Amino acid sequence: MTALAWLSVAVFLGAYALIATERVHRVAAALGGAGIMLLIHASDAGAAFFSSETGVDWNVIFLLLGMMVIVGVLKQTGIFEYLAIWAAKRAKGRPFRLMVLLVVITALASALLDNVTTVLLIAPVTFLVCERLALPVVPFLIAEAMASNIGGAATLVGDPPNIIIASRGGLSFNDFLAHMAPMVVILVVVFIGLCRIMFRKAFVYDPERAAEIMNLDEREAIADRTLLWQSLSVLALVMAAFVLHPVLHYEPSVVAILGAGTLVAATKVTTEQAIAEVEWPTLVFFMGLFVMVGALVETGVIGQISQAAVDATEGRLGLTAIGLLWASTGISAIVDNIPYVATMSPIVADLVQANGGNAHAQVLWWALAFGADLGGNATAVGAAANVVIIGIAARNRTPISFWEFTKYGLIVASVTVVLVTPYLWLRYLM
Repeated sequence: MTALAWLSVAVFLGAYALIATERVHRVAAALGGAGIMLLIHASDAGAAFFSSETGVDWNVIFLLLGMMVIVGVLKQTGIFEYLAIWAAKRAKGRPFRLMVLLVVITALASALLDNVTTVLLIAPVTFLVCERLALPVVPFLIAEAMASNIGGAATLVGDPPNIIIASRGGLSFNDFLAHMAPMVVILVVVFIGLCRIMFRKAFVYDPERAAEIMNLDEREAIADRTLLWQSLSVLALVMAAFVLHPVLHYEPSVVAILGAGTLVAATKVTTEQAIAEVEWPTLVFFMGLFVMVGALVETGVIGQISQAAVDATEGRLGLTAIGLLWASTGISAIVDNIPYVATMSPIVADLVQANGGNAHAQVLWWALAFGADLGGNATAVGAAANVVIIGIAARNRTPISFWEFTKYGLIVASVTVVLVTPYLWLRYLM
């Protein structure tokens, strides 16, 4: 590698260390790192702000912005209070039952929407129901972030890296359902078992609180029925457009902004109320992170790491697939999985063709998808959903530290990828 490449690695590792140790605010660390990358010419304005491969992913930023505005409008209706009471009553106030319910809902919703949208919608419900039952909210938020990453792996629209993989590999929505979804179902069940062990201290049952919840009427929580129907109608259209992305060809970011704009323009909610739920620090953090990772792409660092992992397998399909799975898991734990997949997908496309370009060689795409999606659970910055959850928690004065998330994430990522390894081997390589 060149001297500039080594210098960019040093800058990235320095910023990452500051984020991990929380010596400075994560936004300051990300922006500082991005600024230094531009200062040393590891990247430039064109690459950082206008490149689809090495710049800020504006599709992700505007998807987040649009959905945050929609959530801000929905919050005015009382629907989150309604869902909180409904979920607590269905769980009969039992903490573990409640977590199972929230995890399953999050995983299913992430498969139909995308995982970031899902956590934006489910987090407000979680805060309210945990407050009602006097439960610590952090374990529930961490579980939901991880469930969204696992559930989102099941479909083409569930996780942004899957959209990139589908485009590069010529894969359809049904391809993901057939090859990813069956294993994801198993992983969700295993994850629920892990939650029972990892968060066992949080499952403290309060009979009095549970009795109070059972006596509540969730319908009384709805504050504005007209606004509710308007908001749900727009949200339904947004969801439908997400699912129909392969047909309509509207990017999720465009759909989210159109939905947000429609709600603000067509309802009595003020602009101030609509943008009150926008997590500006989270959006700025992502921008800084994209610029830093883009600089690593520009200087050839990520490409060389990926190519070295491929070269180590010496052209053997089985070894390549398993090596790709684990390398993707490790790298996606450190850098956001979106720019990693954008960088790695051309290499995988060449590998698929080198191995015959047939259905048998498609296992490499599934290895990349599983590794990137599940590896995102390993650390607090590995996936967009993790960063969003941490931002929401901080906004609600229940901060989740980098290591508090990561100590559970490493366990979940390791267990799930260990289970995926024999799945890929037995289904595609035997």
